[in-house]
Parts: sequence; structure tokens; C-alpha cells
Amino acid sequence: MKQFVALSGLPRTGSTLLSSILSQNPNIHAEGNSAVCQLMWDMQQSAMNSEQMQASNKDLTNKLVKPIPNTYYSDVKKPIVVDKCRSWTLPANMQMLNRYFDNTPKVIVLVRPMVEIVASFMSLRKANNWQDLEVGLLDNGSEPIMRSLAGVEWARKNDNGEFVFVSYDQLVDDTQVTLERIYEHCGWETFEHNLDNIVNTHKENDDVYSLVGQHDIRPQISRRTVDVELSDELVDKCNRLDEWSMCGTLRMD
Repeated sequence: MKQFVALSGLPRTGSTLLSSILSQNPNIHAEGNSAVCQLMWDMQQSAMNSEQMQASNKDLTNKLVKPIPNTYYSDVKKPIVVDKCRSWTLPANMQMLNRYFDNTPKVIVLVRPMVEIVASFMSLRKANNWQDLEVGLLDNGSEPIMRSLAGVEWARKNDNGEFVFVSYDQLVDDTQVTLERIYEHCGWETFEHNLDNIVNTHKENDDVYSLVGQHDIRPQISRRTVDVELSDELVDKCNRLDEWSMCGTLRMD
């Protein structure tokens, strides 16, 4: 079985950039958002229901769920797969990683201050002619920010060595050292990446999100100009979320 590493964390944190850099390594396959986690979850729930109805077929869930990652990546010949899904850090999905994979799971968790994430989304919305730049971004349980934040909070509180946390600043400002830290965590042999010619070889269809340019990257690492202004209320909410994610219970009441 291939080595399977999960790439998770918050949106607008550089996951497309990191995947594109890692893909330079001929031993690593790292593409855009993957359906593996959702497929495994859906199959697990169906199989468990079947097991409950048929007591004689107790191993059905394992037989059906465990092959899904290899089936999904059956055309990939590289020995390492970095599977990108922001939901991996949610506790039920971490249970799947521990149950269905032979090796100890390794998870790369990307993080960034909430104000910067929200501003980045607002800038994308502005470029795509959205009328209300703030609407719905931090609604309870919403995608793509709030559900991901719940997973990051859980991972921080339940880290037993499977997670490596990488901030956006570390990735952008100290890329080489950050890559070395990721490689050490995942147990990979060192590789010299070309940080002057970064190419996204697995482009996603941003029309699906109504946010054209969401997964664009540039050949050299640099920060984008964000020309938006957050309301005081939104800034305050972002700051409270960062505080609760680091040291408290995630809530907005």
C-alpha cells in the first residue's frame, strides 16, 4: 500500500502552493481537493448499517472501506500520496485514518490567523463581483471556514504526534525550513525543490465555487495584495475564534 499522508487545516493557508511544491518530488503525488474522505465516510456508514442487520458479516465494513484510497489513486504509480481534504482533522475522520490505514497516520495541518483568511476570501469575492463580501463567512458550522476550524481545534487538543502544524507565514517566509520539517515528520527522504518555478499540475475548476482564481499560484512565492476592509464586528469575531481555537471551546455565543 502507498504511504498516505493527509493534508488538512484551514482554507486560504497555502495548501495549493504546498501541494504544487511537493508534487515536484517524483515520489509524491499531491493533487487538489480529494473525495477520499467523503467516500470512506459514506461507505463506512452504509456498511455498518448492513453489519447491524446481518450479524454474520461482521468484517464487511473493513472489507469495503479499507480499499477505497488505493482504488481512488489506482492510476497513481508514485509511492506517496498526499490527500487534501480539510475534513481529515475532524475526530470521526481521524478515527477512519487510524482504523483503515496500516501505517500510523501523518497529517499536515495548515493554519493562519482568521482575519487574514477572511480578508483573503473577501478579496476573492470582490474580484468575482460578489455583492456582499462578508455574508456567511463565519456562520456557525459553515463551510469552508468554520467546520475546518473545528477540526484544527480538535487536532491541537488531541495531538499525539500525528500532526505537524504549519502556519501560512512559515510556508511563505521560511519555505525551505518548513519543507524540511514536513519531510522529517512524514519520514520522507530529502529532496531539493525548485522554489523559482512552481507549477500547479492538478488545477481545480474554481467555477464550482464561484470564485475564479481561488486555487491560482504563481511561479515564485509571494504574498497577494488584499484590498478589502473588514467591519469591526467581523474583526472582533475573527479574534475571538483564534483565541478559542488555541485555548478554549469553539463557540460563538
